[in-house]
Amino acid sequence: MKEIDERALMPTAIIDSDHELIINYARDVVGRSIDPIEQAVKLYYVVRDDIWYDPYYPFYLPEHYRASNVLKSGRGYCVCKASLLCALGRSRGIPSRIGFATVRNHLATKQLIELLGSDLFVYHGFTEFYLEGKWIKATPAFNKELCHKHHVLPLEFNGREDSIFQQYSLEGKRFMEYVAFNATYYDIPVDTIVAAWEEGYGKDRVREWMEGFEKAKGKPIADFYSEEVWKGE
Repeated sequence: MKEIDERALMPTAIIDSDHELIINYARDVVGRSIDPIEQAVKLYYVVRDDIWYDPYYPFYLPEHYRASNVLKSGRGYCVCKASLLCALGRSRGIPSRIGFATVRNHLATKQLIELLGSDLFVYHGFTEFYLEGKWIKATPAFNKELCHKHHVLPLEFNGREDSIFQQYSLEGKRFMEYVAFNATYYDIPVDTIVAAWEEGYGKDRVREWMEGFEKAKGKPIADFYSEEVWKGE
């Protein structure tokens, strides 16, 4: 086994794998399993389905990505869920880090596309586990209920092969297209994410989102699951 950067196993203020809530939750999920792959798979599925994907989750402060906060809230967008999965993995001694990509979403909702002003999802986040001598991508973003609504099979993970978004829906329509893979990190680069969003969506638009979340004072700003599925142009 090649030497792994110790940061892949260490807690941070955001990826708080040393938090009692994270430690206990991970222990309950893996049960008696001692195999790292089996543990990683169990952790993946519980984050995928127990934490609901919510693109209308705040994004501009470290606390928005703190793993224990995401676990408490039971929702979050892709980077929030990746942060939680990373923390759970580290709490079990599995080297874990965060990866980012820019993806083109062909099956979002009409309201979300209008909010973004684009079908590009900039700095989409996923988790990488170091298993059997290599880094494996795990993408727990979309819970099964959301996948069923969009007529896409829930994304599976076996701990040995990369788990990335499907290119097509069950109807044969384009679903997700990876435009670029960005860097990997051992912590959530909040300022980098916000700067990338400002570049991709416009500073004024991002500022409006922040102001909207501030006014909402923690209350949901929209119900993503009641929105109309966007069929593309």
